[in-house]
Amino acid sequence: MQLADFSDFLRAARAQPEPQRLLFVFAVAELPQQHTPGQARRFEQRRGGALAPVMCVDKGATELKDFYALAEESRQTGQPWDMVFVAALAGEHARLPQPAQVDRGLKMMVDAVHRGAVERFLAFDPQGHVVRFS
Repeated sequence: MQLADFSDFLRAARAQPEPQRLLFVFAVAELPQQHTPGQARRFEQRRGGALAPVMCVDKGATELKDFYALAEESRQTGQPWDMVFVAALAGEHARLPQPAQVDRGLKMMVDAVHRGAVERFLAFDPQGHVVRFS
């Protein structure tokens, strides 16, 4: 399924047969400690760097109205971010996933962001634009 924006993601999550818990990992771009001059130049041009998770949260599929609501709530934490990674975790038998499942899912996402293994997540910039990695 090709999703063009956050609204498509919300619609898809809400249309699933089992209830969904939405997982969000917010990250900042930073220059790696052991970097080359070329990496520093690309980072200054906002075309490179490493992503570091700074916060995560889960929400029910019906708890968010739109991307603006998510972004506004995140701003209230005072923690800046450059990108948010998004995934959905399905429940079973008409029940939401258990808290332990949600915690494992968020931990797995945080670990994946640390490793740069983000290809299976949706990613959005602070304005709600889809980010594609190449």
